Amino acid sequence: MASAAKLVRMPAEGQQAFASARGLLTIEDVAILLSVPVSWVYEKTRRRSANRIPGFRLGKYWRFRETDVLEWVERQRNV
Repeated sequence: MASAAKLVRMPAEGQQAFASARGLLTIEDVAILLSVPVSWVYEKTRRRSANRIPGFRLGKYWRFRETDVLEWVERQRNV
């Protein structure tokens, strides 16, 4: 009989470090990067927002590429 593989959960700190090392940011990472509240970042991800921050969903989690976020900030400065 084959034994079932165990699912090992990575602590939240490890997940953030892993995502950031891969070039992907979480909502919290983006809030820190932009010095804004997490709620502001969530508001900018909503479909009805005029200037949505570029990101994508992985299941129920939002992820962002740092370069996309920084380019979006530059476009906002030029509006």
